[in-house]
Amino acid sequence: MPSLTDRRIGFLFLIFVLALGAAFVRAGWLGAVKAPALKQAAATQQVQTLELPAPRGAITDRRGSYLAVSEAASDISATPYLIREPLRTANALAPLLGVQPEEILRKLDTRSGFVYLARRLPAEQANKVKKLGIEGIALTASSLRTYPRGWSASQVLGSASEEPGGGTGLEYGQDRILRGQDGVQRIVNDALGQPISIKDVSPTVPGRDIRLTLDAALQDKVESVLEGVGQLWRPVRGATAIVMNPQTSEILALANWPRVDANNPGGAPAWANANRAVGITYEPGSTFKAFTVAGALEDGTATPDKTYHLPVELPVADRILHDDHPRGEETASVAQIIAESSNIGTVKVALDMGARRFSQWVDRFGFGRPTGVALPGEEQGIVPTYDDYSGSSIANLPIGQGAAVTPMQMMQAYAAVANGGILRTPRLIDEVGGVRRPLDPGRRVISRQTAAEVREMLRGVLAAGGTAAEAEIPGYDLAGKTGTANKVDARTGEYSRSRYIASFMGFAPASDPKLLIAVVVDEPQGSIYGGQVAAPAFQKIAAWALPYFGVRPN
Repeated sequence: MPSLTDRRIGFLFLIFVLALGAAFVRAGWLGAVKAPALKQAAATQQVQTLELPAPRGAITDRRGSYLAVSEAASDISATPYLIREPLRTANALAPLLGVQPEEILRKLDTRSGFVYLARRLPAEQANKVKKLGIEGIALTASSLRTYPRGWSASQVLGSASEEPGGGTGLEYGQDRILRGQDGVQRIVNDALGQPISIKDVSPTVPGRDIRLTLDAALQDKVESVLEGVGQLWRPVRGATAIVMNPQTSEILALANWPRVDANNPGGAPAWANANRAVGITYEPGSTFKAFTVAGALEDGTATPDKTYHLPVELPVADRILHDDHPRGEETASVAQIIAESSNIGTVKVALDMGARRFSQWVDRFGFGRPTGVALPGEEQGIVPTYDDYSGSSIANLPIGQGAAVTPMQMMQAYAAVANGGILRTPRLIDEVGGVRRPLDPGRRVISRQTAAEVREMLRGVLAAGGTAAEAEIPGYDLAGKTGTANKVDARTGEYSRSRYIASFMGFAPASDPKLLIAVVVDEPQGSIYGGQVAAPAFQKIAAWALPYFGVRPN
């Protein structure tokens, strides 16, 4: 009979055998069944794959002044299993990251070996995080998009997005150039979470810089003038102004009102962030008459001195046409018709030319299709084709009614008149990555003689008796055209009697234009006339810009 000692030894041996068997079963379970999951968990805790954002290219004005830059920042990440006191860590980081502690706690409560807590944190805040010295919290170099000039050209620049294909304005339209190519880095950590191997899987390729044709000083001046328009006339739907060198079609300034802080675009209404120069369509009114006359001069159906009998009213199909200013019957030359902005006179010029040829000239000047300027969201306008004309179309289209255009389309077409007859795509981007983009040779739409004759007639608009006589600048000869156009009421489909677009298109000097300026004011209050609302803004911009660019008085 076994002794008590032998029985104890046997019992202990049995326990040992059972424990050893359980260990073998556990090992088999872990090695065969749980191996893939454990291997993945180990990999996530020891191996990190980081995406290294490429530095975004800068945007500058024509003189190299920075309009959009990427500043130093950091991405804040955590290795959750290394965080010993999650609650304390969350409370310490929350005010620096600008989030609630609960949000950080949720991210730390994960089985992942890596989680982002913040992306693109400004360097000043990131340095405060670093000084905390919390084990398991890491900083990775990144960048933050900022706009040094704040409000300047904000609707042109737009805003950048972390994701490709996002954002607005130039930041969106030129994202492929500005973004570059993100890099990928693989980090292997030891059991304590310390890196033992860092390898660049793919290198980071920085984005390319873009130099614009804009002039920052002129841009600020134009925005200041437009701010004055906004305060004086309180336009319900805003205003826009464009300044261009008509000889090269370079856009020197493009402003919108109300202004928007580029560093806080969400602080303004969504409609205010739109770039109205390309994003709105409107009936141009009398500013369109210049192209009606240009086509007639080029076809030879009119000359500047040709006279027309102007009745008090002119019936055309089912429409009775009047001039905006009261007058009796008179005889006026084509030059006088443009200077005094006669509707009846302009339509008579168009009737001599014929509806089919008029339609062809509208198309030739580029209306009804985008200009191709390097800005996203450009509208193409609404222009009826000749086949869509009614009997009265020839009575409203030649005077800028019944068709919709964008301010940029008007600039493109007026530049052809100013530069001697060449229609070019408006130029906003001058260089990409230090390489200058070639100038658009354009195409001739009218002869030099016709362009000169139209410029001379437009000079009369700013002379005594013209519709913008008060917009003169002593020492300079100017030319331009006022526009006052009813807006269509969307509810009734009829022209509104209270909502108008006031505009002015002008260039200086008239004999050899160096500047072309457009001002479009949408639903001004207190006055509706382009000569009163928009022309004074043209005068202020031109009076500052002419000497700034070294254009001497006559």
